[in-house]
Amino acid sequence: MKTEIYGINGSKQTETCDLANSVFGIKEINNHLIYQAIRCELANKRQGTACTKERSDVRGGGKKPWRQKGTGRARVGSRRNPIFKGGGTVFGPQPRDYSYSLPKKQKRNSIKNILSLKAQNNLIKVVEDFKVESGKTKDADKILKSLTEAKRVVLIYKEDDPMLKRAFRNIPTIKTLSYKRLAAHDLFYAKEILILKSAADELKKFFGKK
Repeated sequence: MKTEIYGINGSKQTETCDLANSVFGIKEINNHLIYQAIRCELANKRQGTACTKERSDVRGGGKKPWRQKGTGRARVGSRRNPIFKGGGTVFGPQPRDYSYSLPKKQKRNSIKNILSLKAQNNLIKVVEDFKVESGKTKDADKILKSLTEAKRVVLIYKEDDPMLKRAFRNIPTIKTLSYKRLAAHDLFYAKEILILKSAADELKKFFGKK
C-alpha cells in the first residue's frame, strides 16, 4: 500500500512510503473489537474511589430512640437506620477496581482495525522525520499548522524524544504516541493521524506479524 510522504512545510515529497496491508489494509473492519478495546481503556482509567457511609460507618445509634411497644410508632433500634437524617446509606457505592485486560492478540488486532479504518477514510498522513530542537510550543505549533487543520490529531513517533513531546504537550489538539504504545481511544477519535516515516516502517514490523 503506497502512500505519499509530506515534509514539515506541508509539501509532498518525491519519495513514497509502503504501508503494510496487514496493518493498514484490512477490508472487513471488526467494529466490536474496536469497541472492546476502547471500553477496556476507559475502564482502566476509572478511579473507583466513590465511597458512602453505611449503617456501621455513621456516628450514633447507641441508644434505642423510643421503647419497643406502646407508642403507636414503628419499632426502631438505632438512629443509624437509613430512614433517619444522618443515618447510613443503603447500597451506596464503595471503592472498587474497574480495570481489566484484553488478550494481547485482541489489543493488536484492534489497533490494526482502527488504522485500516482511518486509511480507508484517507485520514492518515506519513510525515518525514523531524525534531523540535528548541522544545518550544510555538515551533511545534507552526509545524502542526502546516501539516493539518484538523482539531484532533495523533502524532505517532518511533523513539522517545523529550523535546518533541515537550513542544507538543501544551497544544490541546494533538496527542503524541509511540508506535509501541498506541491507544485505541485516541486513534479512533482522531480526525487525522500523522505518522513519522521511521515510525511507519516500525509499525510494519511491530503489527505486521500474523
